[in-house]
Amino acid sequence: MRQRWRSASSSRAGVPLVLPDPAIEVLGSNMGLLGRALVTDGSAQLPSGFWSAVAVWVERPQVVNKRLCGARLEAPGRPARGRAREPEDSAGPDRGALEAPRAPSSDPDPPLEDLFRSLASADEEVLRFVRGTGEAKPRGASPEPEVMLRTLIPKPSAALPWPAPRREMVVRDVFNGTVTFLPLEEEEQRLQVKKNNIYQIQLRHNKDEEWYISMLAFSPKRWDSDGVIYPKSSWLGKELLSKLSKWSVENKKNEFKSTLSLISLMKYSQIYQELKKKYKEMVKVWPEVTDPEKFVYEDVAIATYLLHPGRGIDVRRRKIWNMYGPQTQLEESAIRPNDSYLFPDVDWLIGNHSDELTPWIPVIAARSSYNCRYFVLPCCFFDFTGKYSRRQSKKTQYREYLDFIKEVGLTCGFHVEEDCLRIPSTKRVCLIGKSRTYPAPEEALVDKQRTQYIDSRQSCAQIPHSEDSSCSSSGSTIETNHCNHHAYLNYLSDESPEDQFPEDERKVPQENRIWISGFQPRDKIEHVRNCASLPRDFIDHIVLKVANLLLNEKQQNPKDPFIGSSKTWNRGGSLSLAEVANHLDRETLQRLKRECGGLQTLLKNSHQIFEVVNGRVYIRDWREEKTAKKNQSEAKRRLSSEAFKTRLCWFFMHHPDGCSLTSESCPYAHGTQELRQSQILKKIKQIH
Repeated sequence: MRQRWRSASSSRAGVPLVLPDPAIEVLGSNMGLLGRALVTDGSAQLPSGFWSAVAVWVERPQVVNKRLCGARLEAPGRPARGRAREPEDSAGPDRGALEAPRAPSSDPDPPLEDLFRSLASADEEVLRFVRGTGEAKPRGASPEPEVMLRTLIPKPSAALPWPAPRREMVVRDVFNGTVTFLPLEEEEQRLQVKKNNIYQIQLRHNKDEEWYISMLAFSPKRWDSDGVIYPKSSWLGKELLSKLSKWSVENKKNEFKSTLSLISLMKYSQIYQELKKKYKEMVKVWPEVTDPEKFVYEDVAIATYLLHPGRGIDVRRRKIWNMYGPQTQLEESAIRPNDSYLFPDVDWLIGNHSDELTPWIPVIAARSSYNCRYFVLPCCFFDFTGKYSRRQSKKTQYREYLDFIKEVGLTCGFHVEEDCLRIPSTKRVCLIGKSRTYPAPEEALVDKQRTQYIDSRQSCAQIPHSEDSSCSSSGSTIETNHCNHHAYLNYLSDESPEDQFPEDERKVPQENRIWISGFQPRDKIEHVRNCASLPRDFIDHIVLKVANLLLNEKQQNPKDPFIGSSKTWNRGGSLSLAEVANHLDRETLQRLKRECGGLQTLLKNSHQIFEVVNGRVYIRDWREEKTAKKNQSEAKRRLSSEAFKTRLCWFFMHHPDGCSLTSESCPYAHGTQELRQSQILKKIKQIH
């Protein structure tokens, strides 16, 4: 059972200071301080901010410990009631473990309380540690703490593909400002508290109005680290303590739910690793122009979340489709919101980055059948007939659009749930409609309400979109209206794939009414308007002309930062885009204006030669690029190595001083004799 702990928002009032580790401050015979942080709270947000930070660690430990998939809270946090009683076979303080008998299966709640009662009676030293004080308080002096059972789920790895989850008891004592974590193990129908790895997070306020957060271990000298669920004790006293101190005074409100809140974390983690292993080779032979790691692993994560047999439909065929086998059902087709495109025999309708169809997903699902459910992952912002027009200024555009799509689902008669996927994208919130808010006999009445709602939205949308609508005279971006993701719909059924989709299933014999006028799906053929399709000689002419203009300009910093190099190299000056345009003839400018982004896009596409910063054009100095390369990600370094020497060096061919780099260090070929075949193309040819 997942349950969020009570938490309060807080604002950043200072930077936490993690104090030096006092080697291990002795609190008892074995107990020790792992670390202590002074937290400056100028906005008086503590102690509520502390409990907000603790809630993150309890509910989402994977945020800090990257070797975890997540946590599941299996029991409600509530006070332990009644008088502590002796267990049937309690362990002594020197046994290294505390035991409690299993309660009858008819009542799943008492075992947790029995365990805490056993703890209170079995070992006064542990009890004092849990209370966060040197001696046990008189019974009744403070409210009993809240007790919760937490299951920690580790990520599968090559060394441990099926790691076992671990359970622990979490004791939250607001009165004493402590939260204690007690690891549990089960042996012969008995739950044991492993004393070696008991630790506690503590909040204290001294007479000087200073707040401290401390990390303590019950037995630091006997701490048993497995490197996954239980890192080294020094990690708790440094990394975790630092994060908690920072979060305690941060004013960072999260608009969205925790990730994967609607599914089993354990099953998700296992299936994700299996699919990731299965499709990892696809990254090496990615045929699209997009980042392979982002899109392959994003699709793997989405597939893990959804996994059912089904068929994908996209308005355009993708190159990557050739890499799938015949068992994968993919169709190139445009979906239109009318009675000809209903799916009465499917269980799920899925919109993954479905662009202009996004608001229609709940409508099509609702009208397909009473049992049809839907999943939608909104990305680009579309209304029913055009681009979505913002109406709220107090929300982010993304949050406002999610609320709109949720409103559509509610109007269509669905109970709408929201979840966050674990994908490498800023747009990772999905909306799910699994059940209806009305009985099946009321379908006609609810559908009338849907129609009225859709009609009312026509005045809210901007002008209908088109492939050219992203072209801007300002030339500020190269982006198009649609994301480059594999935008598609999936139609999923619990039947086997070969039986679930009869031919012409969508041509349902109805009155074939058009639901709304003005809807325009994307064209089947994508019109490239980013200067990439311009004639090569036209591009080369402009590049050479602009380069000569810059080389003739006076250098802004005549002192060469690479003065120690063997030769001087003219890096030229800079010009604004407007100044460059003034040197081009009218016909050239008109031709560029028809492209998205115009002149700026052409120059940015010529990445080897130019860099455009804040509207000014410079000649790129690859000596600086070589210095910055050390900070590149692993994916970019691999792509750079695969593209090494696959294109001619423009500077070697055209710059009066040649290339600023030697042949050995330049990523481009100094002459045709150095050219080599692209590794990506080579791998694709090997496959076919």
